[in-house]
Amino acid sequence: MNQPEQLRERTKQFPYRILRLYRSLPNSGEGRVVGNQILRSGTAIAANYRAICRARSKAEFVAKMGIVVEEADETVYWLELISDNGIVAKSKMSALLKEDTELAAVFTASHSTSKAGRE
Repeated sequence: MNQPEQLRERTKQFPYRILRLYRSLPNSGEGRVVGNQILRSGTAIAANYRAICRARSKAEFVAKMGIVVEEADETVYWLELISDNGIVAKSKMSALLKEDTELAAVFTASHSTSKAGRE
C-alpha cells in the first residue's frame, strides 16, 4: 500500500476513534463543549484529506492541506485538554493522541513541501 492509500485509511479510521471518544465523554457542560469541538475537528481531518485527493490544482492542494494541518493540530489541542484535565484518563488517550500527533506531523511536512514547490 502506498503512502496516499495508507493516509486515506488512517484518516478514515481516525474519526471512528474520535466518535468512540465523544460517546465516552461525560454528559456535563464541559463534556458537551469539549466533545462538540473535538468531534468537529477530529472528523474534519478525514473529510478534508479526501478533498485533497481530488484537488484540481496545486493551489487547491496546498490550501486544503493547510486546512487538514489546522484541524489535526486543533484536535491535538482538544485531546490534550481532555487528557490533562482528567476528563478521560491519560492512559486511555495516549494511543489516540499519538496517532493524531503523527498525522499532524505528516500533513505539516507535506504542506511545507507542497508550499515550497509553489515558490
